[in-house]
Amino acid sequence: MSRRVVITGTGLITALGTGTEKNWQSLLAGKSGIAKITRFDGGKLTVNFAGEVKDFDPTQFIEHREARRMDLFCQYALAAAEMAIAESGIKIGTTDPDTYDPEMVGVIVGSGIGGLSSFEESHTKALEKGYDRLSPFFILQMIVNMAPGRISMKHNCKGPNWSPVSACSTSAHAVGEAYKSIKFGETDAMIAGGSEAAITGMGIGGFESMRALSTRVDAPEKASRPFDKDRDGFVMGEGAGIVVLEELEHAKKRGANIIAELIGYGANSDAFHETQPAPGGEGAVRCMKVALRSAGINATDVGYINAHGTSTPFNDANETKAIKTVFGDHAKKLMVSSTKSMTGHMLGAAGGARAGFCRRRSTTPPPIRSAIWTTCRTRRARCGASTSRSRTRSASVAPTRCWSSSGTRSSPRCGSRSPRITLASR
Repeated sequence: MSRRVVITGTGLITALGTGTEKNWQSLLAGKSGIAKITRFDGGKLTVNFAGEVKDFDPTQFIEHREARRMDLFCQYALAAAEMAIAESGIKIGTTDPDTYDPEMVGVIVGSGIGGLSSFEESHTKALEKGYDRLSPFFILQMIVNMAPGRISMKHNCKGPNWSPVSACSTSAHAVGEAYKSIKFGETDAMIAGGSEAAITGMGIGGFESMRALSTRVDAPEKASRPFDKDRDGFVMGEGAGIVVLEELEHAKKRGANIIAELIGYGANSDAFHETQPAPGGEGAVRCMKVALRSAGINATDVGYINAHGTSTPFNDANETKAIKTVFGDHAKKLMVSSTKSMTGHMLGAAGGARAGFCRRRSTTPPPIRSAIWTTCRTRRARCGASTSRSRTRSASVAPTRCWSSSGTRSSPRCGSRSPRITLASR
């Protein structure tokens, strides 16, 4: 059995705002969501900026008492799932003639780190008042699989329910595995993506100690500059990206609005280093080829790549080389951009958010650094430039790519008249 899979709903929470349309309009306008951190005092930390979500009110989506029992990453996940389900209009276990059997609807939602703020707060409380004073909700706030668990309980989803934890590839893996579940008949619909809320003292401090973060403290809104020659590290982001996937014929039967078709997925590993990509982007090359083969398309069918583009020296150079290797001369015609220039790096939520961003066939989200792609061109990669303005495009296949610490990758690919997306994750 091999069935077609479509996206019918998206839910986005990023530094650009809460809500899919708000995010989309901010992307097209080239707004930056990166600013000074307001959530905690960083003390002696050098990095004092990030892509914080600034307009989120959990009680708009979750009952106040329940929200208090959840970590912020779980609140983001439930809220984004609520938005995605509302946009899709799916019914689960109701009397509606087009309802889904609850046992055929699953949830795969992950997080790279999970309840970090709850862990920090509980540890501080334990040191001050004793470990016997910990909240009975502490463990539940911390563990990643509470996000899909709570989504399933709220929406009566009784199919597969689990959480990938694969750093920056997490939500791309979630969407890709959900795609396979529907494609091969295990389920008829899936809710998938990722959530992250790691802008805390430990989160920023840990990545700063790795020298992974940008230290452009004099101009934080210009710090995330993927592929630019002056890039100096990534900017921490947060939020959630959740999509609703359905089997095509059922979605058409109930008159669903089809946002995009997911046509392929590839996942692999570098087996090389804890944080650095393999030289020349060798693992990414293999991953993108797997995704293209899964989708049954040629490299020349691809018109746009939403790149991993973290703004780190190692990633961007190797990703550029990988794109050139896979796409050859066609790389000169590709439109490539990284939305992390506006949202920051959302870690485990990055792939889910970017699947949500690839929702308009005719428009490419821009990067917002005027010097962007200079490096790509001078190093002879000559990938097609996306400037600081959104661009129209006629090609219908849009890959979104994710790389992670430990060298895992995923590459889902999404398309037809709606955008077609292929996922590549490593």
